Amino acid sequence: MLRILVLSWLFIIAPISQATTLLVLGDSLSAAYGIAPERGWVALLDKRLQQQGYAVSVVNASISGETTQGGLSRLPRLLEQHQPDIVLLELGANDGLRGTFPPVIRSNLNRLTQLSKQQGARVLVLGMQLPPNYGPAYTRRFAEVFTGVAETHDTALVPFFMEKVALEPSLMQGDGLHPNAAGQPFLLDTVWPALVPLLPRP
Repeated sequence: MLRILVLSWLFIIAPISQATTLLVLGDSLSAAYGIAPERGWVALLDKRLQQQGYAVSVVNASISGETTQGGLSRLPRLLEQHQPDIVLLELGANDGLRGTFPPVIRSNLNRLTQLSKQQGARVLVLGMQLPPNYGPAYTRRFAEVFTGVAETHDTALVPFFMEKVALEPSLMQGDGLHPNAAGQPFLLDTVWPALVPLLPRP
């Protein structure tokens, strides 16, 4: 009888293990723009994590057209609601396409990273680059934003999220901006090596 009581007491006070929560805060590149949601790279990430035995719950909070400022307005509530252990920041492309001043983009990304880390989350910054028609000075300063944020906060970084698809027309939609369904696995493969060190052991 005593053994049963002790075991029952240990069961009550023992912490209940919970799955790690991974929050993706992105724009149309992560919101499966123009394709079926289940074929987007975030859905493929969720599937890969399950197949490889990772106890990770993926929350995709990406919205087409999102900017760093928009993400900043939404992140506090997302952090409170989901209590993520890992945050993937895939924002900035729309800022760049609109010609937003790079220091403004960097300031917003800095704050997004700070808020995530204050929550206790590990952060992965997904960097972007712009087409050359935006001019060498602006495109260089834009690309440097992501590296600078990652270095400042000592976070994981993917220097160019679309490295494997941007110059491959067969992997891009007709607008030349968004990867098609065939390009989504390449996005995942670009993110995966930087993400794995942040994951719990399977």
